[in-house]
Amino acid sequence: MVAVEYGRSQPAGLIKTVECLADLISFDTTSRNSNIQLIEWAADRFEKIGARLRYDYNADRTKANLFATFGEGDHGGIVLSGHTDVVPVDGQHWQSDPFVADIRDGRVYGRGASDMKGFIAVVLANAELFATAKLAKPVHIALTYDEEVGCLGVPGLIAEIERAGIRPAGCIVGEPTSMRVIGAHKAGRIYRCRVRGCAAHSSLTPKAVNAIEYASKLISHIQDLAEKEESHGTRDNIFDVPFSTISTNNIVGGSADNIIPANCEFVFDYRLLPGLSPDPFIESVERYANEVLLPKMRRKYADAAIDFECIGNIPALDGKESDEIYKIATELIGQDRAEKVAYGTEAAYFQQYGVPSIVCGPGSIEQAHKADEYVTLDQLAACERFIVNLVGRIST
Repeated sequence: MVAVEYGRSQPAGLIKTVECLADLISFDTTSRNSNIQLIEWAADRFEKIGARLRYDYNADRTKANLFATFGEGDHGGIVLSGHTDVVPVDGQHWQSDPFVADIRDGRVYGRGASDMKGFIAVVLANAELFATAKLAKPVHIALTYDEEVGCLGVPGLIAEIERAGIRPAGCIVGEPTSMRVIGAHKAGRIYRCRVRGCAAHSSLTPKAVNAIEYASKLISHIQDLAEKEESHGTRDNIFDVPFSTISTNNIVGGSADNIIPANCEFVFDYRLLPGLSPDPFIESVERYANEVLLPKMRRKYADAAIDFECIGNIPALDGKESDEIYKIATELIGQDRAEKVAYGTEAAYFQQYGVPSIVCGPGSIEQAHKADEYVTLDQLAACERFIVNLVGRIST
């Protein structure tokens, strides 16, 4: 247990939640690291109060998903889901140790405080309520790994509960939404492009095929497509970004200042509205590469190549107002209808399994991934009220 110092502004009812959050922050679960210690710590807490536990591991058993169930039966009930991994702090300047909870000015600072250990802390702190309530249907808690690097863990967890015949009636993923209910988000496709040209001394440019220059032509084409999507594409004005977006976010190429580069690699990201297909976009990119760029490259170098690889495929979330979890969540929060956002979450994977899902959790997405990441005590308190009232709704 991590010791926590409380200021005068600390609400008495939040002490347990903040202590749980401090413990969670102390586990450095940056995605490149193992999350096993955190999972074992959480599992021990759940098991002591009667939860039934299921585990799902990655191939080398250095990471795990945990699925804990309170109440009887495998059908119905609600999943409260959160990812345990966090993004790196490399290169960021923090005012305090990012892996030690720092409570000041009504906020808890630390890596993952907002994204999304704050939600997990609320769930852990209220686990005894799940154990003692007269639940009409079970409450499940899902803790996953590697969400931050492409939602790699959650498919294994869903496969595990499917094998076990567990079919929840709804899911709440506690990403930081400032405790607003999110009913829909965009799909995401992430592609890696590798351009292979021919190297030469920089004084002999006619004999080379410059991979960076051809990659830049392709990136310009992608940007043209993005601009057309913004100006003429399908729109849904309920979304915070109401059109599909395309961006190039990472590029690597070249080996020396005086060598024309033979290789260049870049990654681009397509975020599309629910119901749209990514195929026309990627087909346009590949057609431009194969019909416009490659013939020019191969006139100088027969082995020139441009290859594409899909390295991320996050489905869209498209909740329905008729879904029971949608109705319950919006009623408890006091919203007329759920909002829609551009970023992706694990909720879409539960939806694909046939479990209606929404997103709602403490903290702001604007604080996620930044130095001095924080969640306010008010947000944690609001999440606690939400969870307590939710349990009341599904109890006899």
